[in-house]
Order: sequence, then structure tokens, then C-alpha cells
Amino acid sequence: MRKIAGLICMIALVLGCNSKEKTEEKTTDTKAEMAYISIGKEIMADDALSAERMAEHYKGMMVGDTVNSKMVAKVDEVCQSKGCWMKLDLEDGNQIMVKFKDYGFFMPKDIAGKEVIINGIAFVDEMSVEDQRHYAEDAGKSEEEIQAIQAPKKTYSFEADGVLLKQ
Repeated sequence: MRKIAGLICMIALVLGCNSKEKTEEKTTDTKAEMAYISIGKEIMADDALSAERMAEHYKGMMVGDTVNSKMVAKVDEVCQSKGCWMKLDLEDGNQIMVKFKDYGFFMPKDIAGKEVIINGIAFVDEMSVEDQRHYAEDAGKSEEEIQAIQAPKKTYSFEADGVLLKQ
């Protein structure tokens, strides 16, 4: 009888240690995910390309090309009207114009300088003078800066379906 009780105690001890390790792993993963606020479609932080790596992808793309992507970058600007777009720094002197799928969500207006992870479709677009002026107005640019826009511009664009905002 003592042998059976001892065996049961050993099995309970082994199983208890294994569940503690799994609990610690889950706690660590949850803490990593809690470092971000999820906006739009729920996405995971893993497998995101760096801004530098994404810049290389954009350089090889032509107007009309698209690619499903997930990337991490710093926010340069956000629409000060509604938060309906943001511009991200590619760390090579270029920016990505990010809009949100079906205008399904918006970003806080005060996140310039913060890190985000975006998921969706990267593409190269040609932005008209009218659209450039509209976005410049949304960004709070001066009338002189807005009127200085005179030609269409090739832009790196992104339609995000989900965003993680670093807290």
C-alpha cells in the first residue's frame, strides 16, 4: 500500500512540475503580447519584417505590385483629423503611407514616434497631386507647403487589416 501511495505522489509531483513550466511559458507569452495594444484584426507580433527589410522589398516593386506583409516600424505622422492614416519610417529616407482596410478602424492621433506592427497588403502606388494636398492638409501642413505640391508622386503604400501599437 505504501508503494502505491508513494508512486501516486511521484506521478503527481512530475505532472505538477510540467504544468508549472507550461503556466510560466503562457505567462511569458501573454506578457509579450500585452506590451502591445491590438487595433483592428487581432494579429500576433511574431514574424514581422524590420523596416529596413521592408524597404528592400519596396525597392523591387513596381506601381501596381502587391505583397502580403507584416512589418514593424516607427510612426512618423498620423492624420490629425480622425486618425484615418499614418506614415511609417522605413529608415532609408522613405515613408509608407498606411491606410486601414475598409476604414474599419482608426489610430490615436498622438502616437508619432511609437512603434507599431502592421499586417496587410504592401503595394506601390502613384499618388495624385490632389490626394497629396489632401493628406498634407490632414497632417496640418501650411498653405504654402500644400500649394508647393505640383506633381504626382510614387508612394510606398500599405493597407493594414490589423495593428499592434507598442505601449
